[in-house]
Amino acid sequence: QVQLLESGGGLVQAGGSLRLSCAASGPIDSRWTMAWLRQAPGKEHDFVAAIRGSDGLAYYADSVKGRFTISRDSAKMTLYLQMNNLNPEDTAAYYCAARELGQNQYTVWGQGTQVTVSS
Repeated sequence: QVQLLESGGGLVQAGGSLRLSCAASGPIDSRWTMAWLRQAPGKEHDFVAAIRGSDGLAYYADSVKGRFTISRDSAKMTLYLQMNNLNPEDTAAYYCAARELGQNQYTVWGQGTQVTVSS
């Protein structure tokens, strides 16, 4: 089965940067769409960014455009999220998720990594 393992979270001051990684294992390939979502305490999961498997197109939530960059190393089957100019509103647990080509929902999730931005 496909498994996702996130890393790279931590505590950073406002204006700082972090890079998250998500290592995928199992029967997954570059045709899968992979994404980052986040969940702040007491809130629902919010979409952050994704790379579409069908054509490699990256797309972002408006709140992170221009600050976050999603990328994927297909050879290593690793997804990244470079986060710059972080602010306290970015504080959340960040989850890596994946779905197969043709599926509408993310069916595989990682365990999450905490990002805390202090003011």
